[in-house]
Amino acid sequence: MFVSMNWIKDFVNLDGWDLDQLIHRFTLSTAEVEGIEYKGKDVKDVVVGEILSCEDHPDSDHLHLLKVDAGDEVYDVVCGAPNARAGLKTAFCKVGGEVCGIKIKASKIRGYKSFGMCCSAKELGISETHDGIMELDADLKNGTDLKEIFPIDDVVFEVDNKSLTNRPDLWGHYGMAREFAALTNQHVKPLDVMENPYTGDATVAVEVANKDLVFRYTSMRIENVTKKVSSMEMQIRLFYCGTRAINLLADLTNYIMLELGQPMHAFDGNKIEKIVVDTPKESFQFKTLDDVEREITPDTLMIYDNETPVAVAGIMGGLDSEIVDGTTSVVLESANFDGVSVRKSASRLALRTDASARYEKTLDPEMTMLAVKRFIKLLKDVDPECECASKITDVYVKKYPELKVEFDKKFVDRYTGIDIPCERIKLTLEQLGFKTTQDGENFVSEVPSWRGTKDVSMRADIIEEITRIYGYDNFEIKTTLSPLLPAKTTERRKEENLIKDLLVKAYAMNEVNTRLWCDPDALRNLGLAPEENVRLLGHADDNGILRTSMMQSFLPLVYNNRNYKPSFGMFEIARTVLGVREDETADEHRMLGIAMYSKEESEKKLYIKAVQLLNTIVSQLKHKKVAYEKTEVRHEWQHPKNTTKILVDGKEIGILNTLHPKTLAHIAKNAAVVCIEIDMDTLLAIPAMDLEFNEPSKYPTIEYDLSLLIPEGVRFDTISECWKKLELEILREVSVIDIYDAAGVKSVTIRLSFGLDTRTLTSEEVQAAVDAILKNMNEIGVNLKL
Repeated sequence: MFVSMNWIKDFVNLDGWDLDQLIHRFTLSTAEVEGIEYKGKDVKDVVVGEILSCEDHPDSDHLHLLKVDAGDEVYDVVCGAPNARAGLKTAFCKVGGEVCGIKIKASKIRGYKSFGMCCSAKELGISETHDGIMELDADLKNGTDLKEIFPIDDVVFEVDNKSLTNRPDLWGHYGMAREFAALTNQHVKPLDVMENPYTGDATVAVEVANKDLVFRYTSMRIENVTKKVSSMEMQIRLFYCGTRAINLLADLTNYIMLELGQPMHAFDGNKIEKIVVDTPKESFQFKTLDDVEREITPDTLMIYDNETPVAVAGIMGGLDSEIVDGTTSVVLESANFDGVSVRKSASRLALRTDASARYEKTLDPEMTMLAVKRFIKLLKDVDPECECASKITDVYVKKYPELKVEFDKKFVDRYTGIDIPCERIKLTLEQLGFKTTQDGENFVSEVPSWRGTKDVSMRADIIEEITRIYGYDNFEIKTTLSPLLPAKTTERRKEENLIKDLLVKAYAMNEVNTRLWCDPDALRNLGLAPEENVRLLGHADDNGILRTSMMQSFLPLVYNNRNYKPSFGMFEIARTVLGVREDETADEHRMLGIAMYSKEESEKKLYIKAVQLLNTIVSQLKHKKVAYEKTEVRHEWQHPKNTTKILVDGKEIGILNTLHPKTLAHIAKNAAVVCIEIDMDTLLAIPAMDLEFNEPSKYPTIEYDLSLLIPEGVRFDTISECWKKLELEILREVSVIDIYDAAGVKSVTIRLSFGLDTRTLTSEEVQAAVDAILKNMNEIGVNLKL
């Protein structure tokens, strides 16, 4: 939900207060603020300009040549707005001014110089309207700053809707203003309303047939509505709060919903005779205001005109009864429906609206009458000639009980642990709308209707109201007699947990637990033998030999689980021992072991998957890239060709390998196994690179695929230097798409992605870059595969 501080200032005097600090206090006391926007900050030097003359551009079918009087002088302007005409007063941005952060400069358009810009409301960031330049009041003085006329400058903050779930009173600006009043030690100003001036006997016939789902229904008829467009001030507020302007009557209902949190609906008065609120007897099709036909089921509460459905209660009106430009008569609905019913209907129809979002929170039924009176006031201010043509019909089905909460100062002190003065307790509650009487240190608070639907009902709720306004940050921090301290963690544990989470969540691997010593029988079953190493005391045979590699424990596990799943992965962070140090202690290394097994993927695909896994781990942990370098085998199960060192910042952190064909044959002839071992101490000792965030380009990326023939002995690192040394600004990314290695032919397909943040690249620029890269490749013997 978006909240306008200009709107809040209608009800609370905030002169002299730092709005950023107030919003921060609001976060601490009331609800989480997700962000703050400073509206109008990027609009500068926009004034009232009068178009003195308007001539067609000789070389354009839509441009006009204008002379605009901006108060200080007359400017030549080239403008393409269809409504530009002589005599029109509009928003004019001078050279040097800003429109939505864009600085206006003198420019030549189709051979004519233009010294400024006539602006639409959308270009000023105050509306979605972009069908022409703004049309201002003819009485406005030329050169008047637009910010002196309209409330363009505003501070708008967004509140996390989840934090308002139990506070239905905060779904409108008036409820928000009550919070700011309490935070600034004030009382909120009363709402400016108008009583119904109608004195006759006419009424709007309302029948509430389903009394379980309707708590209150308030309605009246208004005629002779001649004004069609809401004020620019209202349109700006609606737009800043995420609602587009439609027409006067629709804007008024939306304005009151955003102001009071009470949804309203205006029906075309010529199409409403008698309102009936009920659920249908059977399903039927109904077209809503968004021109979508929906199936209405018997458990959906509907609004009818006699027997004709005209709206889905609490969600959206029907297309046939909507307000149009020619509407002069309106039947107003201000109602309160069962929140659960509205939520279920909205979910069933896949139609969640601003109105349904509020009804779901269990609104205060007392608001319906207040909203009608506020509507009369606002409409009369805009259209004094409109006529209230009926009494206010008010069918009040369900009233919430009046709640009183009794408590004393001792109870407050015991709960809070601090001494809050009685005067402060009483004043805080009254500023929040709780009528409170005091007898010494005893208090009785009447819960206001807007807090009594589900929010405040007991003494603990009152304590929360007092303490949050008092300020949780004002509490003295005290340690209990028996402090409970959280378990300390280390950076190593954090990083290891991150790796574990990644392997489980992203790669669906299983964490295993193995022993530090080898199982010689299990190894012999794979044609392997324990490597000579440190032994456990008391073990002279092979059973006590400590492992030198995680794979001495993992490969038997792969063998034992090979028939249970066609593909799986396992990992563990544990220790290995590489002999004895000079101090005669075991040379222990904390290792991450990973084994990947698959009958569904080829060895090449599984190997590439392992490379991607390693790249992801290092990227997530250190924000760096991984390099790979072929190395000699260190264990008999490692493949003589497919064994590589894993390097980060030039430091070896581990080994990646496939299995020797003899070892693989003992496990499964039709499967692939890839092994990874990473020295965790070495990896964690590498400093992490700071993250840099770049805004995505709004211009398209051009991709260029190259299939390359790779000579024996040429590594990908060598190939990558062909584009790196060119330092191409337009080259965004290079990725490997495919690898082919058979029949003495080695081919790699790479994808080059080109792009810029400022414009769309031409094919000539991309081709020139590709040619430069290919030239460097030719020099190292890498050629295109034809």
